[in-house]
Amino acid sequence: MPDLLIELFSEEIPARMQARAREDLKKLVTDGLVEAGLTYASAGAFSTPRRLALAVEGLTAHSPTTREERKGPRTDAPEAALQGFLRSTGLSKDQLEARDDKKGQVWFAVIQKPGRPASDIVAEVLEAAIRNFPWPKSMRWGAGSLRWVRPLHSIICLLSDESGATVVPFQIGGIAAGNTTRGHRFMAPGAFTVSGFDDYAAKLRRAKVMLDSHEREAAIRQEAANLAFARGWEIVPDEGLLSEVAGLVEWPVPLMGAIEDRFLSLPPEVLQTSMKEHQKFFSARNPKTGRIEGFVTVANIETPDHGDTILKGNQRVLAARLSDAAFFWDNDLREARAGMATWAEGLKSVTFQSKLGSQADRVARIAALAREIAPLVGADPDQAEDAAKIAKLDLRSAMVGEFPELQGTMGRYYALEAGKDAEVADAARDHYSPLGPSDAVPTAPVSVAVALADKLDTLTGFWAIDEKPTGSKDPFALRRAALGVIRLVLGNGVRTTQNRTLEAAIAGFRAQFSAGYSDYIRDEIYGLFQSYRNLEDTLNFLEQSGGEFSFVPSLLTEDDFKGAVSAERVMQRIVDRAIAYKADEFSAQLQSKIPDLLTFLHDRLKVYLRDQGIRHDIIDAVIAMPGNDDLVLLVNRATALNDVLKTEDGTNLLQGLKRAGNILAQAEDKDGVEYSFGADPKFAETDQERALFAALDKAEPAIREAVRLEDFQAATQGIATLRAPIDAFFEAVQINTDNQVLRRNRLNLLSRIREAGRLIADFGKIEG
Repeated sequence: MPDLLIELFSEEIPARMQARAREDLKKLVTDGLVEAGLTYASAGAFSTPRRLALAVEGLTAHSPTTREERKGPRTDAPEAALQGFLRSTGLSKDQLEARDDKKGQVWFAVIQKPGRPASDIVAEVLEAAIRNFPWPKSMRWGAGSLRWVRPLHSIICLLSDESGATVVPFQIGGIAAGNTTRGHRFMAPGAFTVSGFDDYAAKLRRAKVMLDSHEREAAIRQEAANLAFARGWEIVPDEGLLSEVAGLVEWPVPLMGAIEDRFLSLPPEVLQTSMKEHQKFFSARNPKTGRIEGFVTVANIETPDHGDTILKGNQRVLAARLSDAAFFWDNDLREARAGMATWAEGLKSVTFQSKLGSQADRVARIAALAREIAPLVGADPDQAEDAAKIAKLDLRSAMVGEFPELQGTMGRYYALEAGKDAEVADAARDHYSPLGPSDAVPTAPVSVAVALADKLDTLTGFWAIDEKPTGSKDPFALRRAALGVIRLVLGNGVRTTQNRTLEAAIAGFRAQFSAGYSDYIRDEIYGLFQSYRNLEDTLNFLEQSGGEFSFVPSLLTEDDFKGAVSAERVMQRIVDRAIAYKADEFSAQLQSKIPDLLTFLHDRLKVYLRDQGIRHDIIDAVIAMPGNDDLVLLVNRATALNDVLKTEDGTNLLQGLKRAGNILAQAEDKDGVEYSFGADPKFAETDQERALFAALDKAEPAIREAVRLEDFQAATQGIATLRAPIDAFFEAVQINTDNQVLRRNRLNLLSRIREAGRLIADFGKIEG
């Protein structure tokens, strides 16, 4: 069985594309080989900045001969049906066989496909893979039509076994496959031939190329750690940067430098971000001071001076970059110490969303909402409001303008410089969190209040303008905001109903609406008054016009005209009431969207709890209960129910409850009545019936009390005690007996079983 080696050698492939390209090459080629009838033992893909490589071991030498029988139309079918069948099989009529079938004679096609050598199949598959390769961006060069991420220079396509290596005859875009590649661009640029993967990997290493990206990452990590240790420093972990740098070099040579003393006063996050974004440097931290004092750059070449010239050049560029950062920092500090009023004013000119107003409007809403939420999370309302007002001011800072990823982080520094309390400053940093499933959840009360307010305002606002996620599209990251709300509430045990918090969020939009709409209403109504110069004529016109303000006269009463009330005074009342009327109308529109938004939160909660091992149908069963907008209560119910249903008693109990519900539903549907009361033990005929009455009499009060105390573990254990009497009841008793008194009594007893379950969850929504 031969082994296959493929290398696609090109100009530098962007580092961010390499990992995906490795997997795409492996999938395209191996899927194509298998589809063509070849099998293989294993496959591995590799990449360097200038090459993609694939090694396939244990490839079959030939595809098998296949024989397929395909049934066609009847022999007396119309000619068009026969011709269609022939086209689908690629045969002629004289190659078909007529066979007897249940309904007469039918044409059968026997299609034989001879096996083919692996080299022919590999050539076809590789050409298709290259032509259809899913690069995010690709280019053409020269006069050819071939597209690749960067100009493609050479191709290795080699089949090797015990007898030797053979180049697969293959050509694309004027490039013929061969057995030749090149090493490092500078240290070993000459061409050399290879005879298989082991030979290929060994010769590349001698030519200063580490083929495996994971090996390059490990080498960088280890050498950087050694360099830092020698100076008493430690490398700040950054797996994303490590992966990127490993994709920029074929022969990594880490070099360590020190940051000039004049820059050490910059916040460590600024140093780290500037070096990472501009220079792709790793940060080195002094564990004694906590400061970023050094860096590691990774060269792609070994030099006679051991990288000294490279390092000096990098330090000059770094000094220029950090000088810019220091300039931004000094300017921002002056503004922060002056109270950040200029930044607050500047937010008025920054549009958050065209229909939702400016960032200043948004800050005002979040501040009011944070004040409402504060008591629910144990935060001081004044601090929560103050934190919300300053949390987004750093968006106007020069530093965040240069490094947007530092928003929040810089806000904390500026808040401290402005003399704010530590809790307020921390909220400026933490209110964006959690940003993703692995991000930590804030726990400080002020931070939680502002973070919740920020996310609830986002959700409510975009629901108000009908900008909801559709399918996979979520341009405003509303799913992430919803998950953030869920994690903040559950992580901090926030006991509140989401209806309450969403209504508080709506209040902020109502206030914004009133402020933004009041001038317009005042100008319009006063304009009419000025035109008619008469209050009565103005009101008559408004009433008869059928226009936007035709509702205004209905807002006035006779008392508004009693006494010596001037027309101006009445007009002021009209305007005030019109503003309030429109604001109430707007609030009602938003209020109507709360159920849909709550459903969206429930959907995200299902995803979150599914990752915690709780089934979606169990979540549906507890969502159907009252109080489902208290997420902590809902999750406690779901967790307890999930635990009990994992037990044998729980599984059997579920079947009993569902059986009771199904029988009851069928009887109610047939009889047109609801069996929900009146079960009387005096009509019980069997010991099993009497035992079930007794078990329910004992369990129901205990379950109700446990639910009242929100001890859902005890509640589910209480319902589990009904398992045995319910099982015995169904085994011994016929529900639909001819005796109607007994039948009604037993159906009402089933209703008690159903209602006992409904104290905890809607068991009808749980799959059997």
